[in-house]
Amino acid sequence: MTVHPAVTNADLDACASLVAKGDPDRFSALLASPIDVRPVMLPIYAFNLEVSRAPWLTEEAMIAEMRLQWWRDVLDEIETGKHVRRHEVASPLAKVLKPSHCAVLDRLIAMRRWDIYRDTFENPAHFEAYLDHTSAGLMWVIAQQLGAVASHEPHVRSLGYASGLARFFIAVPDLLRRGRQPLLTDDTSQIASLADEALLRLASATRALRELPKSARPALKEAWMAKPVLQRAKRAPHRVLDKTLAPSELEKRLRLFIV
Repeated sequence: MTVHPAVTNADLDACASLVAKGDPDRFSALLASPIDVRPVMLPIYAFNLEVSRAPWLTEEAMIAEMRLQWWRDVLDEIETGKHVRRHEVASPLAKVLKPSHCAVLDRLIAMRRWDIYRDTFENPAHFEAYLDHTSAGLMWVIAQQLGAVASHEPHVRSLGYASGLARFFIAVPDLLRRGRQPLLTDDTSQIASLADEALLRLASATRALRELPKSARPALKEAWMAKPVLQRAKRAPHRVLDKTLAPSELEKRLRLFIV
């Protein structure tokens, strides 16, 4: 059995502050979810934020690799039932995360190594795997934590992929500014094609997930802006490059209440 470190209200407050500042869209989705599921979702979102920003906190690849390995070690402690190190995010994560879900989050960390370096994706399959193991994997873990079962996995992952692609498109200008190569080609038709395919996945997943238990539905809330963002990218792929893809704050607020 995992040895849980003591978790304090200060830890949860720290997680909330991290997510509110570093991942405000997911934080908004969290606030729109029932109160009873927030203590489960919040540490996992905080973990994801800590992992996703680790490659960007230093210019030294080795240090970034060490930061990611630190979180892989945390997951190993949770999965194997070892004493879990004391940390404002790791401690509440250990309290809520089921050991059987650690492998999915470990693959999420491994895929984040791409963010450290300046290489492009090897091929379309590599790009798809990146989104599947990061955004889709994160959504699937939370859905499982809240009651989803194996038959729901492909549909949750499809929704998570669409949400991840929308977020990735919004991040493209910043990735280019930082010297990364986020797109496989310079042809914007690739953007339109990816958006179109993701919209098909999103529509299919939305239909299938009507059968998802009500308890697990908050896991899907983070995809609240995926559809309009992907629709814009499909119609006008140049907006991915010129920083006009992201929705306004007013649009975000309105959209959150109708999904």
